[in-house]
Amino acid sequence: MKKLLSTASAVAIAGSMMLGFSTAATADQVFNDDVIITFSLCVGNDCVNGESFGFDTIRLKENNLRIAFVDTSTSASFPTNDWEIEVNSSNNGGENYFAIDDVSGGRTPFRVQAGAPTGSLWVDSAGDVGIGQQNPVVDLHVTSGNTPTLRLEQNGTSGFASQTFDVAANEANFFVRDVTNSSRLSFRIRPGAPESSIDIASDGDVGVGTSSPQAALHVRRTNGSAQLLIEDTSSSFAVGARIVSGNTPRIEFDDSRTGSAGSNNAEWHIGMNGNEDFIFRSLENTVNVATFEHGGDLRITGQLYTGGTTCGTGCDLVFTDDFELPTIEEHAAEMWSRGYLPNVGPTIENEAFNLTQMVGGMLNELETAHIYIEQLNNRIAELEAQQQN
Repeated sequence: MKKLLSTASAVAIAGSMMLGFSTAATADQVFNDDVIITFSLCVGNDCVNGESFGFDTIRLKENNLRIAFVDTSTSASFPTNDWEIEVNSSNNGGENYFAIDDVSGGRTPFRVQAGAPTGSLWVDSAGDVGIGQQNPVVDLHVTSGNTPTLRLEQNGTSGFASQTFDVAANEANFFVRDVTNSSRLSFRIRPGAPESSIDIASDGDVGVGTSSPQAALHVRRTNGSAQLLIEDTSSSFAVGARIVSGNTPRIEFDDSRTGSAGSNNAEWHIGMNGNEDFIFRSLENTVNVATFEHGGDLRITGQLYTGGTTCGTGCDLVFTDDFELPTIEEHAAEMWSRGYLPNVGPTIENEAFNLTQMVGGMLNELETAHIYIEQLNNRIAELEAQQQN
């Protein structure tokens, strides 16, 4: 209560001065009624007679400027925290500031350093907050002459690893900066990026150029430039794949390695040409390796190899000693009974069949047929020899 009584004493002294009474009071003065001062009030050791108040109603004037709020509540149901308005440090060489101290908690939750620019923190009549902005137009409006920034810093005080990110923007980009890891710019948006450049739907689908993605990743353009590029630029895997839409939709594969072992510097396209044919093209040799024509024909300019199963047990096994080759009569009976060559299998009209297996089966039947031809040739030779004898 001493500080409060000192203030009351100052009020009494100021009143005495205005009434022309002596101010040589040596003890605190207590007033048990309201005190009204119709002019200004100066409180502090450095107040002087004839103080020039200007427009000040209350002035605190000394070398330690503090206003204390001491709550003397004793009941457990009432708050008792003490607060203080503090102006400038009391230490020699200390800082200049205006602060609100949580005296009971030993904290300073609010401080304004001297020299802070006008509009450093501004709340307008609508409740919008400006930082560096006296006319905020949104809930939080941050203005700076160079790269306004919001820093998010986890300082390790709660037991988690320290990590700092900046969210900022300038004339070059809007970006997220990983300050902790060499200030990498992991995410950027360039000025002028079109609407829905990246758009994530409620189901998690991602649209690039579309606000209504129809797949997990949906890339949309309206000028024939829709592409999806996957690229690896490392020394050992300098390759890429590109999906291109438009008049000639295709998938491009590019091996752009140079001077490394195994490098072919080859580029391949799989897609459609102007005739609506599906093509497999080698740009290294500028030829269509395979073309599935619009009418249904498939043309392959090179060799066709397959590593699939052909005859099941292997076509060339008919030439081994332990292979049980059926007789011509047995093979013919089975052929006529089934209605197709046994090793080839049936071909049903308008139904797909296994071309690899059938080619292998035909090879097996061809090898078997040549064995039968040899057997028949030997019989003919034996009959001719018998006739000559």
